[in-house]
Amino acid sequence: MRFSLWEKHGAINSKPVFRAFATSLESAGHEISWNATDSDVDVIWSVLWLGRMAANRSIWERNQKRSKPTVVLEVGGIQRGTTWKVGLNGVNRDAYFGEKGCDDNRAEKLGLQLKPWRDTGEYILLCGQHEKSEQWRNQPPISKWLEATIEEIQSISNRPIIFRPHPRCRLPAIEKRFKNVIRQEPAKLPKSYDDYDIRFDNIYCTVSWTSNPGIHSVIQGVPAYTSQSSLAWDVSIKSLDNLDKPPFVDRQQWLNDYAWTEYTLKEIKSGLPLKRLTSKLF
Repeated sequence: MRFSLWEKHGAINSKPVFRAFATSLESAGHEISWNATDSDVDVIWSVLWLGRMAANRSIWERNQKRSKPTVVLEVGGIQRGTTWKVGLNGVNRDAYFGEKGCDDNRAEKLGLQLKPWRDTGEYILLCGQHEKSEQWRNQPPISKWLEATIEEIQSISNRPIIFRPHPRCRLPAIEKRFKNVIRQEPAKLPKSYDDYDIRFDNIYCTVSWTSNPGIHSVIQGVPAYTSQSSLAWDVSIKSLDNLDKPPFVDRQQWLNDYAWTEYTLKEIKSGLPLKRLTSKLF
């Protein structure tokens, strides 16, 4: 099978990930080409149609129409800068990462530990999204969505809201139009490429469409409302109406499967994620 790796449309930090995945393909006996259209499978970086990555959109849309497989490489959230997502035909819950029902060995290896659910906390944390992402397709402008979501939350709960914009999708001060809404600007972590601070101290629940805060919140024991495209959906609050009465479901199997969505460069190079995608690729 022939794979085309679209490295030229990748983010600056994507080159080692592309190279590791290329090594796994060659070791498995596949042909590879770089930035070419004559392939059976395309390999792209993320589904964020912005900057260098905007050119991936035409590849993605063409493949969707033709039912041609697209492997999507992306930054991870488990150990950002160390683990990387490798999925098929999407990102987050829209992607295929391999069979579910995994044991807890990998979660333990990656140091993933669930904190007990808690029902305390003063604030609702509302996290923004990047509206240039394919995951925001068919949605209104993010500022309009946030306004509508704040209004809905405040019709349900009296808890104050902390609004946290996406670090790369800046927004006007929409929080000033509402009472009991505080803006929290993400702060970049020192010595990191693109990692930002986030804490769940005194947070009662989190509202996040598909981004990593929803996942981190659930792991920290803080209930989260998400969309169906979020990797946290299976253990999330399914309706904003339930913000003040979240379901405290068992999360261990979910965590076990989540641990198999990201890999180190060494693991990618060895072919570990490729093997998990094999049943859907060939």
